[in-house]
Amino acid sequence: MEKLTGPKKLKTAVFISGAGSNFKNLIKFSKIKEAPISINLVISNVHKAKGLKYADQINIKKKIFDFKDIKDTEKKILSLLKKEKIHFICLAGFMKVLSKNFIKGFDGKIINIHPSLLPKYKGLNTHQRAIINNDKFAGCTVHYVDEKIDSGKIIMQKKIKVDFKDDVSSLAKKILKLEHKLYPAAIMKIFN
Repeated sequence: MEKLTGPKKLKTAVFISGAGSNFKNLIKFSKIKEAPISINLVISNVHKAKGLKYADQINIKKKIFDFKDIKDTEKKILSLLKKEKIHFICLAGFMKVLSKNFIKGFDGKIINIHPSLLPKYKGLNTHQRAIINNDKFAGCTVHYVDEKIDSGKIIMQKKIKVDFKDDVSSLAKKILKLEHKLYPAAIMKIFN
């Protein structure tokens, strides 16, 4: 991907479904001078996603789509992205799978953060699976999005030791802290 110079930052949309802690973190990151992206739009499939309140507070354009008719919804999202001149998408806890047509139809790159050391534990309940399997390490991965779930090319990973006292909740908290470091680092790597 081309290196961005000067104040020109790549217009970015963040897709969320929940609390939006990675969204907030990406906003903070986008405001530093060296950041190659600016966050111009947040899209959610959940009307009450907490992250949307944050978008309101900082005046970032938001749009909610219900995904009842996936084909139609994706067409509307692609049209909105084009209108807003968005060329980069960060999925941050977005709990919908984007279709092959959407991925092909988007003029830019789509990346995701996943709370496991891919290819291990694609999909949901990653922390629970790590604990059940007595994994020595757990972590998170930033990867490109392709048409399969959590299968795209890995950009970066970060791991931590799983403590014998860890439960699903404590491991989730530790990994979320890691995610907040990893996501900006992976974005910097893509553009450098």
